[in-house]
Amino acid sequence: MNRYGLVMAKKSVREALRLDQVDLSTLDPAGRPVGPRNKKEAAEDLVATGAELDGLQEALYAENSRAVLLVLQGMDTAGKGGVVRHVVGLVNPQGVRIASFKKPTPAERRQHFLTRIRKVLPEKGRIGAFDRSHYEDVLVPKVERLLTAAEIRGRYKEINAFEKELADGGVTVVKCFLNISPEVQKERLLARLDDPQKHWKYNPADIDSRSKWSRYQDAYAQALKNCSATPWHAVPSDRKWYRNWAISQLLLETMREMDPKFPPPAYDIEAEKARLISVDPLR
Repeated sequence: MNRYGLVMAKKSVREALRLDQVDLSTLDPAGRPVGPRNKKEAAEDLVATGAELDGLQEALYAENSRAVLLVLQGMDTAGKGGVVRHVVGLVNPQGVRIASFKKPTPAERRQHFLTRIRKVLPEKGRIGAFDRSHYEDVLVPKVERLLTAAEIRGRYKEINAFEKELADGGVTVVKCFLNISPEVQKERLLARLDDPQKHWKYNPADIDSRSKWSRYQDAYAQALKNCSATPWHAVPSDRKWYRNWAISQLLLETMREMDPKFPPPAYDIEAEKARLISVDPLR
């Protein structure tokens, strides 16, 4: 029994949300499979989580040997930007690298699809956050039929190899599929149109993508299934507060397991104290 009065059938949030069987029709976008049952409890948890994450991130930065990459994928309005703001924003911005991937430019289309991804990977000691990611280059081409089935399969293999390369190089990848329902997406798009301060967030192309909802769900299912060597986590995202809480816990559990350590000093502490006391800067 955990602090929320729920029987924990699984040991961690990572296990509870890990996508072992890829059948998106069985996932509840408004579900709360583990953790707080209301917004107040989630907000309280987020404060404590933020403090711990900030300390772990500082140790990661000081250790300067590994990195974390948070991959956020989901349909429009699923909340990728909200996660960056409310979860990644909990830690010191100096230790974070955020990248957002839109439609590739003509120059980017002439390059290998992973080239623009490699340019913005987090350096050692930092947490990286991808608002959309390399998965855009298998999702959109599949939906829009820009590549053949064989070419899509080839990209799946390249993505798997790329993520293994990251892991071998000390980058821990946390992949999140932000699962939103079409009903909630409609509400959020209408809210953008109704609020002048959110008009800038609205993109008419979102309606084009929405009209292809079933094709996108199939594209996601195939990508999640074929690129699962690094596990995916399905995050219910109809409730913004639950989405943010869940991803904060995924990140926290990952960094706890990494257990970054502050490096020992390369000097004699007592000797440095004596030197500090003995030096008169006004002399």
